[in-house]
Amino acid sequence: MSRHPEVLWAQRSDKVYLTVALPDAKDISVKCEGEGLFAFSATGVQGESFHFTLELYGQILPQGCKTKAGSRNILCSIQKLHKAWWQRLLKTQEKPAPYIKVDWNNWCDEDDEPDSTSNLASDDDNDDDADAAVIGEDDGSSEDEGMLYLPDLEKARKK
Repeated sequence: MSRHPEVLWAQRSDKVYLTVALPDAKDISVKCEGEGLFAFSATGVQGESFHFTLELYGQILPQGCKTKAGSRNILCSIQKLHKAWWQRLLKTQEKPAPYIKVDWNNWCDEDDEPDSTSNLASDDDNDDDADAAVIGEDDGSSEDEGMLYLPDLEKARKK
């Protein structure tokens, strides 16, 4: 009978990263198919068979699928066909199997992904002095502007 190792996943706009927690695995086989099918199989230290197949959310480039086996786990980097953030790892909207978990150590939010073509990079070129003036500028407004009016409790207590 085949068992399932723990699988951690993270993504970037162009790749999905799977970390298969399987120490000292042997006979590792990874297959990636263009329509988003990912198949993994390996043999554990004691000869037990591990196997799983995932139908990924989007299409992938089979030639962009790279695997690196370490002593504690197997790292799989999967190239997405189209550069975009996936809503989830799997095509199905059902809850994923319990052995599939988010890799919070490698997770990156869409807004946090480094991007050289970001608008922030172009905004920082010539506006440094103008931004400094705006930060320290006194526009005449009070710090309390927009705050709910509360009477001074000390004055109210003395009355």
